[in-house]
Amino acid sequence: MAETLRPSSIEDVIGQTHLLGPGKPLRLAFEAHKPHSMILWGPPGVGKTTLARLMAHAFDSAFIALSAVFSGVKDIRAAMDQAEHNLVLGQPTLLFIDEIHRFNKAQQDALLPYAESGLVTLIGATTENPSFEVNSALLSRAQVYVLHSLTEDELGQLITRAQTQVLAHLVFTPGAIKALIDLADGDARRLLNLVEQLNTAAVATQRTEMTAEFIHHTLTQSTRRFDKGGESFYDQISALHKSVRGSHPDAALYWLCRMLDGGADAKYLARRIVRMAWEDIGLADPRALQIANDAATTYERLGSPEGELALGQAVIYLAIAPKSNAGYTAFNQAMAFVKRDQSRTVPIHLRNAPTRLMKELGYGHAYRYAHDEPHAYAAGEAYLPEGMNEPAWYQPVPRGLEAKIAEKMAFLRALDEEVTGPAPPSA
Repeated sequence: MAETLRPSSIEDVIGQTHLLGPGKPLRLAFEAHKPHSMILWGPPGVGKTTLARLMAHAFDSAFIALSAVFSGVKDIRAAMDQAEHNLVLGQPTLLFIDEIHRFNKAQQDALLPYAESGLVTLIGATTENPSFEVNSALLSRAQVYVLHSLTEDELGQLITRAQTQVLAHLVFTPGAIKALIDLADGDARRLLNLVEQLNTAAVATQRTEMTAEFIHHTLTQSTRRFDKGGESFYDQISALHKSVRGSHPDAALYWLCRMLDGGADAKYLARRIVRMAWEDIGLADPRALQIANDAATTYERLGSPEGELALGQAVIYLAIAPKSNAGYTAFNQAMAFVKRDQSRTVPIHLRNAPTRLMKELGYGHAYRYAHDEPHAYAAGEAYLPEGMNEPAWYQPVPRGLEAKIAEKMAFLRALDEEVTGPAPPSA
């Protein structure tokens, strides 16, 4: 059915109006009859192959299609030989490479001279971010166009087209249409395959009315679009982390469940949740750290699906917990300082003295044992290397437990100033 309903002109294409609408870049290329090499980047089932075929037809070009999954340098050379033969006959060639991101660097390099010479108009299709998966030399010779998943309205238009052209004998209730659109998940090819399966089931059961109940009993439930190693994976983990940081528990739950539904490794998610607790909550609420660790341990013991509940409740707690990146920032600043600074010596009063010689050299001399001091604090004592000013890396935020920590730090600094006077500006 997908082949039967494949558009024969750009006017028939549903979706991608940001590229094919009036005055938009691909429509202008069609209207100007000026082919150029390009990379079409978008999720499955949004029209990449269709657009390539339409361009070949519009530009009176021979169409050669290769799949990067099954093709190698030998196949590329054979395609170029065919392109040279076509040129002798007076016909240009459009070379379409599906899943071009699966070509290695050598295979992508093999395309360069032919794309550069104009022997072929190269159109690559990819579901992965081309800036990561396509080498820069090839990218510099091709325009990248981003294709979007079809909206619910656009998928509804596709169902109407299928009814008009192929399935006039079937009646779809509004609930059935909604169910199909939900199952399609923005993928036109998946939608048409589902409709085809539904038609087969309808014929077998001699039904003409398609309802949501019939669809859910007939069609196989499929997972949402998700690539465990691709950009979608990193986009979604980023969205989860930012939702927690932004104190939005519902959004955090949504992205966690999206990833679990798509097959993400729950142990990886547990590790990221622990990381979120340290990076974005920190000492503002140490319970968040404990809950994150407990959730990870619970998942280790229970596995899926029972252990996933612990991960869900952990992200809820982290989302509503007071936020602080003070510890995270202080650690990064301290590490950056140490990497660029000299190797400062440990002050002699802070050194350990396990031998007589070390004691004779003054190691540990005049060290003040804090527990013997008022407030268990040796006011005015120096703990940094000689000549190093107080850097003041750790600046607790006025939220959660860190508000109390800030009060204590201010109290201890006041004790210091009673002994040493006001502290010099931080380094």
